[in-house]
Amino acid sequence: METLVISKLLKEIKTIAIVGLSPKPDRPSHDVARYLIAAGYTIIPVNPGQTEILGLPCYPNLHAIPIRIDVVDIFRRSELVPPIVDEAIAIKAKAIWMQQGIINEASARKARQAGLKVFMDRCLKIDHMNLG
Repeated sequence: METLVISKLLKEIKTIAIVGLSPKPDRPSHDVARYLIAAGYTIIPVNPGQTEILGLPCYPNLHAIPIRIDVVDIFRRSELVPPIVDEAIAIKAKAIWMQQGIINEASARKARQAGLKVFMDRCLKIDHMNLG
């Protein structure tokens, strides 16, 4: 069932904010962002320590992004997820995506109660590749 939800979502969305996107090419977040750009998505880097990543303007937080965000893809430790989810709810994102190894049940519950779809401990790149 979750596969159908993921498939539908990935066909509908256009804009993905990647929170914790690293400027380092050897980091998983960088690899995922490059893949998603090649797949046709608009990627918005979110990293307060950077002004540009992958040639794209980088924002310090979700509130600073001037366009609508469909999915918030999180590459931060599980304990750092709550304020990101609060921002995602405030900007009316459609979904929260916590990458592999990232799980925060309380934040997931809060996001679902606010009407967002939530995916935890999953890789957006792998799920997109598996759409086949």
